[in-house]
Amino acid sequence: MATDLPISTTPDTEVVPRRSKPTSRLALVWRRLRSTPRFWVGGIMLAFFVLFALFGNSINIYTPTDQDIYALNKAPSAQHWFGTNTIGQDIYAQTVAGLQKSLLIGIIAGPAASLLAAIIGSTAGYFGGRVEVIIVWFINLLLVLPSFFILVLLAPMLRQLSWMAIVVFLALFGWMIMAQVVRNQTKAIKDRGFVKAARYMGVSTPRILSRHIIPNVASILIVDATLGVVSAILTETSLSYFNLGIQKPDVSIGTLLAEGSGAAVTRLWLFVFPAGVLVLMLFAISLMADALRDAIDPTSGANRD
Repeated sequence: MATDLPISTTPDTEVVPRRSKPTSRLALVWRRLRSTPRFWVGGIMLAFFVLFALFGNSINIYTPTDQDIYALNKAPSAQHWFGTNTIGQDIYAQTVAGLQKSLLIGIIAGPAASLLAAIIGSTAGYFGGRVEVIIVWFINLLLVLPSFFILVLLAPMLRQLSWMAIVVFLALFGWMIMAQVVRNQTKAIKDRGFVKAARYMGVSTPRILSRHIIPNVASILIVDATLGVVSAILTETSLSYFNLGIQKPDVSIGTLLAEGSGAAVTRLWLFVFPAGVLVLMLFAISLMADALRDAIDPTSGANRD
């Protein structure tokens, strides 16, 4: 007697679950940044100072050069929010103008130095041999030369030029250490399969460097550029403080600190407000750079959040 076979309800073809799209490196870094309180604190603070530098004087009736002869050396008041100096100039207006100049110098000089480090370091690491020896010798020469001494020699010429001369100087003397790091990273990358494939396909050397080498070291360059902004602002402030940087009638945070340091005890507002703006802004940038470094390389330090 024949028995009925059970009807199978299993489909003939097995349904394969769809694989999710792999997360890009940029999305992964952004995910880590979003969960880092240091990034948000630093970002909000930095955004405030950028807006303050751009639009701070739009709500003030005084310009950095205006003189109120009826308010000489006056403490902060409803009329002069940060007080005035010995000739009646508004410290609030000068602080905003000084922040604009210092921030602009840092934003240009820091990334410019990182760009030089990327180009020179990757070139030395990729070519190797005699090219690398010459570039490394030149880097070591610049590292042993005292940049401050060179600046003292160039100070008379820099005083006759615009603030862009300070930017060029900071960029030219701020790339050497990172170039060494990029060189070592490039030597480790240039023998990988994708670089060899590009070389065998006849891709030009500049294209290999720009498309295959530098993007693979971009993470350390981004962090270096961010920290370079801090370094450039601090250097410019120091130079201007010693009258080797920004010159009158132009103004920066360094020139304001130089003018107010002599009266930091008797007329506290001349020094405290520019110094406070400088410290808080650099603190904000440092927080963002620290969070960015940990997001790009989670093994760079312990999780501090």
